[in-house]
Amino acid sequence: MPIQTRVAPAGGTVTQAVTDLGAELAAIPVRQGPVAPAAEIAAALPFALDELLALHGAKGEPGEIVATPVQVGGKVRELLLYGVGDATPADLRKAGAALARRARGRDDLVVGVPEGDLSAFVVGALLASYDFRIGEPAKKGPLGTLTVLTESGPEAAAPQIERGVTLARATALSRDLANTPSSEKTPAWLAERARELAAENGLTVRVRDEKDLADGGFGGLLAVGSGSPLHPPRLIELTYEPDGADRHVVLVGKGITFDSGGLSLKPNDNMKTMKTDMQGGGIVMAVLSALRDLGVRAKVTGLVAAAENMPSGSSMRPSDVITHFGGRTSEVLNTDAEGRLVLADALAYADAELDPDLVVDVATLTGAAKVALGLRHAALFANDDALAAALTEAGAAAGEPLWRLPLVEDYRKGIESDVADVANIERGGFGGGSIMAALFLREFVGDRPWAHLDIAGPARSTGDDLEITKGATGYSTRLLLEWLTA
Repeated sequence: MPIQTRVAPAGGTVTQAVTDLGAELAAIPVRQGPVAPAAEIAAALPFALDELLALHGAKGEPGEIVATPVQVGGKVRELLLYGVGDATPADLRKAGAALARRARGRDDLVVGVPEGDLSAFVVGALLASYDFRIGEPAKKGPLGTLTVLTESGPEAAAPQIERGVTLARATALSRDLANTPSSEKTPAWLAERARELAAENGLTVRVRDEKDLADGGFGGLLAVGSGSPLHPPRLIELTYEPDGADRHVVLVGKGITFDSGGLSLKPNDNMKTMKTDMQGGGIVMAVLSALRDLGVRAKVTGLVAAAENMPSGSSMRPSDVITHFGGRTSEVLNTDAEGRLVLADALAYADAELDPDLVVDVATLTGAAKVALGLRHAALFANDDALAAALTEAGAAAGEPLWRLPLVEDYRKGIESDVADVANIERGGFGGGSIMAALFLREFVGDRPWAHLDIAGPARSTGDDLEITKGATGYSTRLLLEWLTA
C-alpha cells in the first residue's frame, strides 16, 4: 500500500521535540563499540547510558535496540537506544528499519540520527513499514510520524529526507503492483495504471493493444498471450523527457501478469508466487514515476511487455516458431520460458525504433539465477564493462547488490535451433540456465550497450527482514534510481 508514515525534519533537542509533539517514543543512536551518546535526554535517567548498554550486553550493531522508560515533560516515555554501527548507508538503513518495526502502532517517534546518509535511514524506516493486505487492516499499523533531528539541522536534512521518501515510495509502488492478485491485474489493468502514473508524473504514454501488436509484428507478445484470449497482451511505453536531456536510456521490464507455465504447466506450488512475475515491468513503471521528483537529466523510456501465460486451446505449443519484432525467429521448446519471448520483442523494438544510448532490462527470469546467487543478490549480464560497473556500484549504494555473470560464447551453441534463428531454452546439456536466457536476449539488442538484471532470487521474500517485507520486494527499483541520478 502507499507509504503512510510521514517523515519530517526538526531542530532543537530530542527533549524539546518530544515535549512539543507529545511523542511517546524517542530514540538516540549508539555507535559500534558501543559508544554511549552524549544525549541531553539521558539526564532524566537515574543511571548512565553506558551502564544501561552494559546491562543488556549491547554492542551498537545496526538493528540492535535497547529500551528504557524516561520521564520527559512530566510524562513517562520510552527511550530507545538504537545501534548504528559505523553509520554507513547500509548500517543506517538497517537501523531505520529496526526502529520502524519497533514503533509500529505508535503515533510519533522522535529520533536523533547521526551524520551520514540520512536518505538511507529514511528508506529503511519507510520500507520496513510497508504492508499489503486486502480486507481488515493490520492490528498494529505503521508509525504515524517520524521526526528526525540531525546535527546539521532541518534545512540540511530536508532534501535528504525528500530523496529517501521518493525512493521508498517508488519501491512501495513496485511492490503494490506485484502483490496485486492476478484476478485483478491483467495486462489491460497494468496499462491503466501506467496511464495514471503518466498523468501524475509528467510522462507520455502509449499502449499497444493486441491489434497494434499484430500490425507491428510483435510475435513474442502475441504468442505468449495467445493462451489468454480474455486478457490479451499489451506493450506499454512510458517516456520521461526533461529539457536538455543528456542521454537516452531505455528500461525494459518483463510484465507477465500471471505465469502458469502455459502448456509446459508449472506444479501448483510453483504457481503461488506467479502474480509477481510482472515485477520487472512494475519496477520500470515505478522508476519512471520517480524521475521528475529526483531531477533526473536523462531521457528515459520504459517498455513493459505485458502478457498472461495460460494454458488453453489457443496457447502456443512446444515446437512453435515465433517471428519477433524486426523479423528474427525463435523456436519454442518450453512455454514456461516465456519471459524472454516478450522481452525479445521489446528489446528489438528499442534497438530499431528508439535509438537509445543504452538499454537495461529487468526480469524475474530464471530459477537458475536464484540457485546460483540465492535470495540477496541479483544476476547481472552485460555486453559493456562500463555499464556493468556503474550498475554494480549503484546496487552497492542502494543496498540491492548485483553479481556479474558471464555471457559465455561457447554456450551459444546450446540455444541453436534446427528450424529458427534461436531456441528459447538450451538443448545441448550445457546447463547454466540464467546464462542461456541472457544469451537469448542478446540476440535482440543489436550493438548497443546493454545490461540484463535477472532478479528472480531477491524479487520475492517469504518473511520480513529489516527493510524487506513478505511478498514482492521491488528489488532493483532503488538500484536503477541510484544509477540514473549518479
